Amino acid sequence: MKLLSAIFCIIASISLLITCVKSSSQKSPQLAGNDSISTLSKNGSAQKLMTGADQIPAYLDYLKGKKVGIVVNQTSIIGSTPMVDSLVALGVNIVTIFGPEHGFRGTASNGDKVSDSADPKTGIPAISLYGKLKRPTKEQMANLDLIIFDIQDVGARFYTYINTLGHVMESCAESNKEMMILDRPNPNGFLVDGPILEDHLQSGIGMYRIPISHGLTIAEFAQMINGEGWLPNKLQCKLKIIKVANYAHDMPYTLPAMPSPNLNTQQSVMLYPHICMFEGTILSQGRGTYMPFTVLGAPKLKGKYDFTFTPKSIKGMSETPLHMDTECYGLDLRKYDVARLQKSGRLNLGWLMEMYKAYPEKERFFDMTQSKQMGNFDKLVGTENLKKQIVAGVSEEEIRKSWEPGLSNYKEARKKYLLYP
Repeated sequence: MKLLSAIFCIIASISLLITCVKSSSQKSPQLAGNDSISTLSKNGSAQKLMTGADQIPAYLDYLKGKKVGIVVNQTSIIGSTPMVDSLVALGVNIVTIFGPEHGFRGTASNGDKVSDSADPKTGIPAISLYGKLKRPTKEQMANLDLIIFDIQDVGARFYTYINTLGHVMESCAESNKEMMILDRPNPNGFLVDGPILEDHLQSGIGMYRIPISHGLTIAEFAQMINGEGWLPNKLQCKLKIIKVANYAHDMPYTLPAMPSPNLNTQQSVMLYPHICMFEGTILSQGRGTYMPFTVLGAPKLKGKYDFTFTPKSIKGMSETPLHMDTECYGLDLRKYDVARLQKSGRLNLGWLMEMYKAYPEKERFFDMTQSKQMGNFDKLVGTENLKKQIVAGVSEEEIRKSWEPGLSNYKEARKKYLLYP
């Protein structure tokens, strides 16, 4: 009977493994999947893109017998199944779940502190890294053999998951524990542009000396953190990387799940590096609507633009949005051809320059003292110069020249850490 039970368990495990792998082709109800994403091998045959998480045979045996911590959110899926559920079913001993901004389930609004809890499905303790803690404590690390990091990034400096990555790497390095990264494509991986963050403007929305759009996957970024000595005292974190299969930086990639509550469409994901800088202005970017980061506007632009929208309080997205309950006039970018952004390989500064010129009270355009936005404009863009240049009417080409040689130096340094073409 014991032999029959053992055989049954093996068959059940293999069945679950096959199910998880097959589910990688399923679509999420939130965003379109990647059934059409493929590359050509040397012999011309099509090869399907597979995230690190979807390649279960590449890491499952390595995790067996280890006490595992896992840094995840709602984007951490194997196929269409939450990673925690899949790994627990496959016999992985997950001891602690760590959640970043927006929480483990991705339901908290931007900037909201998230409390510790327990995963209601598995009962595993879920520790917030966007509340009292920014990184796992020594006591929490002592109970682990390894930490898995699997979170979808969108490639922008002010998107806080790269900060979470750095904080967790620091804890791993101090505790001499390994971090396994299940890599995912960067949907804006083709875009490397913007001013380099000035040291005195470092903050929670900008920790590293990188441009606005960094053009790296999470695993590549981790390698850069190690290689450039960005951890305190130049600590080094031991990394084990499961690469994305059949991926290149210039490949279009549609996310299978929302990366955060206000990036709820592929259009918003692609526009985010270009639009988020408006959070340091008097303009709404659509927070408080169901089309965030695809529209721009303000009440004072009435008569300048015909398109309108009215921000409302939306639980889990934006409870107190800028210009709440007030009609805003501005730009509708929901149907903007984002392929133009990839073709240009540049951040779109035209919208910022246009909206500043159109705004009637220019002295208030960058004045966010009365707003609950992410932060001031200088911290968002990483430099004090851009605001001054916009106000002075400096040309776009002159603005871009002022980003050098920092941007070119970054691009050269970046090459050392690339895992994909």
